[in-house]
Amino acid sequence: MHRSVAGYRPGDIEVVAAFDIDERKVGKDVSDAIFAPPNCTKSFYPDVPFMGVVVKKGPVLDGVAPHMSSYDDNKTFVVSSLEPCDVVAELEESGAEVLINYMPVGSEVASRFYAQAALDARIGYVNCMPVFIASDPVWGKKFRDAGVPIVGDDVKSQIGATIVHRTLAKLFTDRGCKLDRTYQLNTGGNTDFLNMLNQERLKSKRISKTEAVQSVLDVPLMADDIHIGPSDYIPWQKDNKICFLRMEGRIFGDVPIDLELRLSVEDSPNSGGSTIDAIRVCKLAIDRKIGGPLAEISAYTMKHPPIQYPDHVAREMVEMFIKGEVCEVPFDSPLRPEMVTAVQEKGE
Repeated sequence: MHRSVAGYRPGDIEVVAAFDIDERKVGKDVSDAIFAPPNCTKSFYPDVPFMGVVVKKGPVLDGVAPHMSSYDDNKTFVVSSLEPCDVVAELEESGAEVLINYMPVGSEVASRFYAQAALDARIGYVNCMPVFIASDPVWGKKFRDAGVPIVGDDVKSQIGATIVHRTLAKLFTDRGCKLDRTYQLNTGGNTDFLNMLNQERLKSKRISKTEAVQSVLDVPLMADDIHIGPSDYIPWQKDNKICFLRMEGRIFGDVPIDLELRLSVEDSPNSGGSTIDAIRVCKLAIDRKIGGPLAEISAYTMKHPPIQYPDHVAREMVEMFIKGEVCEVPFDSPLRPEMVTAVQEKGE
């Protein structure tokens, strides 16, 4: 979003602790662990220096789907036999200020475990996965009461399937085109797509991606007219994610219009740009002693934020937050009190 966010640059982000469950990563320095299998993304900076940060084993909980054990080790997880560490103690001893969750899709219990660990360690939480925490009023209140900021849920890629789909759906609406039906099918060959072959782990993911598109439409589509979600695992694609998107609508005179798009991206680094913005804004909230769900940066960088806003509005809200200005939001919003102050003063 910006090279500098209120003085914080990307290079100011320092890894001080790391958790994993794979025996090829646990016990290694982060600089080695990031290149260990089953990681298969392109290496855009291969000479990562030694960091002096050893990857600790976290609790497995529901982080590994049973079907993953049926695949070759280079494509799946190999669970370490070591005992899990005390995550809260590690966070406290490391001096960490923000904890980022990139658990596999469907890791509901594990994601909430780390959310509670962030609360207990009193550090910010950036929930990049489709487990509804920041957008859950109960969890939102926990973070607000603790004075701990949280950004979530389910990170948008910098230029990915969801943001492109949202933009085109908004274009249809803004140009007076009636969108009748749409689908988004995604394929990939990394462990994320292998993990998502288990349909039981996809419920929150489908809700998150579908709601992200529905929220920009004046009238949401019926369930049978919209299908969004992972489609299949293709090993040779590795970290290359391919999106097939189709939109069918009607323009003036009910004349049909169809749009088809194929998007090819390297999946893993595609959320990096969004994440470094979320981390830096979360740090700003810590500096300013702001707790609870951060509506502005959540709406801009996440698919399922506490409140959905059009992307251009969300960006303006983030700009205001960076400058320390108060955002005007609906009076009945379940967000931070200082965000509604300006509206209350107007008597609305």
